[in-house]
Amino acid sequence: MNLKQLRYFVTVAEELHFGRAAQRLHISQPPLSMSIQQLESHLGFALFLRNNKNVALTDAGALFYREALMLLKHADDMQQIGERVAQGTIGHLRIGFTSSTLFRGLHHSIAQFQKQYPRVDVSLKELNSYEQFQAIKQEQINLGFVHTLNHAEQIAHRLFLAEEFVCCMPKAHPLSQQNSIDLKLLQYEPFILFPRAVSAYYHDQITAICVNAGFSPNLMHEVRNWLTIVEFVELGLGVALVPKSMQSLKKDHVQFVEIENNQILSETHCIWSRRHHSILLDNFLKLLPFTSQ
Repeated sequence: MNLKQLRYFVTVAEELHFGRAAQRLHISQPPLSMSIQQLESHLGFALFLRNNKNVALTDAGALFYREALMLLKHADDMQQIGERVAQGTIGHLRIGFTSSTLFRGLHHSIAQFQKQYPRVDVSLKELNSYEQFQAIKQEQINLGFVHTLNHAEQIAHRLFLAEEFVCCMPKAHPLSQQNSIDLKLLQYEPFILFPRAVSAYYHDQITAICVNAGFSPNLMHEVRNWLTIVEFVELGLGVALVPKSMQSLKKDHVQFVEIENNQILSETHCIWSRRHHSILLDNFLKLLPFTSQ
């Protein structure tokens, strides 16, 4: 028994006439009659009572008709769903991110994607870079945004954003109104930074910027995310070096000042699996404003 036989049966059941059913199906009558006979033989019971003048459903045929309608509808629904999944217009996209990524335009890309593909569910999972690589490998997320690259062969990546670091300081600080700052002027200031165990990438990047300026930062306070760093600065607890996109926070008592002669950038990379790719993922990647490398 197959879907073609079921469709032939349903058409005959609705027309109760093999000739009209054959015309409706755009086939000749003999193969239609043969298909119904094969279906009845497979089932082991008659679906129709027929003579030279009339065709009627048996009781079993009437029940089979109702079930066949539901089965065919389900098959059609499955085909439509499959087509939409194949086209990437429905499904579930799971995105890994670090907290700072939301300040770097990711939310705009997500909003644009959901407007274009309203039937796709998008879920976000905050993970550090290492956790995102593991989640990609274990198929827990479809793509992620990380700061350090793991050059595993099965991981594809593109540079999403490269941006400058700026100095974040209290607005009341005597150097806060300068257009740019020689970082060495802050060598005795208390610095607010991630512990290396939380983010080796940012800890090392920021330390390197200070060393290039001629001093080692006075690491007075250690926190776990950028929002807390900026909050600590606003409370007057010290200064910090942060990615330029953090300026979007618009804090009343915080000033962001450019750093002179710094070539070290904060990089964010988009990663995904080469082995488990999909049209859904492709559709999202096309909307991302990647940075040229």
